[in-house]
Amino acid sequence: MQAKNGREALELMQTHNFDLLCLDLTMPEIDGVQVLERIKAQKIECFVLVISADIQHAMKQRVAKLGAIDFIDKPIDKTRLNEILHKFGIH
Repeated sequence: MQAKNGREALELMQTHNFDLLCLDLTMPEIDGVQVLERIKAQKIECFVLVISADIQHAMKQRVAKLGAIDFIDKPIDKTRLNEILHKFGIH
């Protein structure tokens, strides 16, 4: 499934069970950090992989503290993505 914005992503997370959420930090309405904060507050269980074109070290630390399992820079390196998925047993 794909959400158009952060609000829709949260609605989907509340009504469906997902093993993995690939989350862009830059989204309309609610950004990726806010989505992560709400997922954590609502105790929604799901692996979250952050994807961003420009992610600074401080932001990497922030999303990790909010529960993101890892992050991938855009454009996505398929080998790196497969390594992360394998590491967490997501196939």
